[in-house]
Amino acid sequence: MPKQNFVRKIPDGDTHERDVCDTCGFIDYVNPKIVVGSVVRHDGKFLLCKRAIEPRKGYWTLPAGYMELRESPEEGALREAREEAEATLEIQSLLAVYTIARLSQVQLIYRATLANDHFAPGPESEDVQLFNWEDIPWADIAFPSVLWALDHDRRVEAGEIEAPAKNPIEGL
Repeated sequence: MPKQNFVRKIPDGDTHERDVCDTCGFIDYVNPKIVVGSVVRHDGKFLLCKRAIEPRKGYWTLPAGYMELRESPEEGALREAREEAEATLEIQSLLAVYTIARLSQVQLIYRATLANDHFAPGPESEDVQLFNWEDIPWADIAFPSVLWALDHDRRVEAGEIEAPAKNPIEGL
């Protein structure tokens, strides 16, 4: 639905074209979305959620999603794990910062462990499982950044790289 009284123009002192209200001068800034999530380990295995929603319904992902207003990235990552996997996490450290420019996303991915043995599918997940590395359903991973995060977590654990990691492929 079009905004009443808004026009596309470059506001004074700005460098980007934006929606500006012709009546009051309000500038409607549209900024990137922030995604928060975690690579979760428990007893040497990795926690993955099978998506019950689009996009990529039926594919495996990390417990992750968009930050909400008035929460820190860590709080968002903990909330997403509760919502998607009914899991309580202990965040260890920031693993990676990924930029998905074509989607206007910034992803903050943490390293975490399960605080207890409980996990189960939440409303956005068909299934939640712990996988050994060799049993991860690689062909059914939902998003490239999930592959990146799993690889980066393993490489950080092995001491091959330091966190935070970044996109292995520029321009995505």
